[in-house]
Amino acid sequence: MPKVVGGISPTCATLAAALYGAAIETVIPVSSPRVAEMVKLLENTFRAVNIGLVNEIALMCDALGIDVWEVVDAAATKPFGFMPFYPGPGLGGHCIPIDPFYLSWKAKQSGFEARFIELAGHVNGSMPQAVVQKIADALNTRRKSVNGAKILIAGVAYKRDVGDMRESPSLDVMHVLQQRGAEVSYSDPHVPRLDAAHWPGETALESVDVLDARTLRSFDCVAILTDHRAFDYGAIVEYSDLVVDTRNAVKCPAANVFRLGAPAFKQSLAAVLA
Repeated sequence: MPKVVGGISPTCATLAAALYGAAIETVIPVSSPRVAEMVKLLENTFRAVNIGLVNEIALMCDALGIDVWEVVDAAATKPFGFMPFYPGPGLGGHCIPIDPFYLSWKAKQSGFEARFIELAGHVNGSMPQAVVQKIADALNTRRKSVNGAKILIAGVAYKRDVGDMRESPSLDVMHVLQQRGAEVSYSDPHVPRLDAAHWPGETALESVDVLDARTLRSFDCVAILTDHRAFDYGAIVEYSDLVVDTRNAVKCPAANVFRLGAPAFKQSLAAVLA
């Protein structure tokens, strides 16, 4: 990754660039530390706003019966003017969920209202509730309610193949489900234990082994919130009664899979007769 460097004086900038240049191939000098900080904030805010946009499009596609994942992939074939972002259960990590709001707060001190940032934050912050509603809709197809349901959350890290849970939307989804009376468990190969102090539910949990077919059958619903490569998605679909996929991790349509931003799978008459 290139390193952006700004110094409080030209000499400071030169020395900092020399230090980083010993280990980093590309160093980008800018005129001040304030500019360097704004570069970082712009990059993270750019991602937060665009994720907010595609999350809103996903909710829109849900209402219109259109597959948002197909839409984004097709739009990404344009060779210019479009950069693909993908929806999900919300924002996580130590940068993207936090930096835009810091920038918005700082702007307000100068009398400037950052409306894009606030709107994107509202959309992204509402995604855990949207995921819980998706789970509720899936359970309704089995004439079950969230209250009393056994729900397994697949992935509590904030992104794929890491164990970092900072600001993870999975924890918010789990908390909302718990508040609505669900019996919540989780599975994450990178997070073997979830301490009570690390999520709003304030209950210590141990990761469940989802490779066990009998275990998967014991849950009313499995919600995929982090698409770790270690998960056997074929087994999850085969042995789970219901699957809610918020990451487009399940590539083959199935009658028991409900995807965020996509219509429910409808088996054709020809397939039934076959």
